[in-house]
Amino acid sequence: MRQTGSIFKVLKDTTWPERKQRWHDFSSVLEYTAFFTVIIYVFDELLSRAMSALINFF
Repeated sequence: MRQTGSIFKVLKDTTWPERKQRWHDFSSVLEYTAFFTVIIYVFDELLSRAMSALINFF
């Protein structure tokens, strides 16, 4: 039971971001996700085409 009380104390003492900051953080997460999705997609396409060319070569 002591652990539960300490959890609520930590939550109470935590400073939470304001509404504007939460939206800024959320948009940052979406931007990073989109960026890395594009990078992974481009890398996958390049690798796929290279493997297909290599297979067609033989």
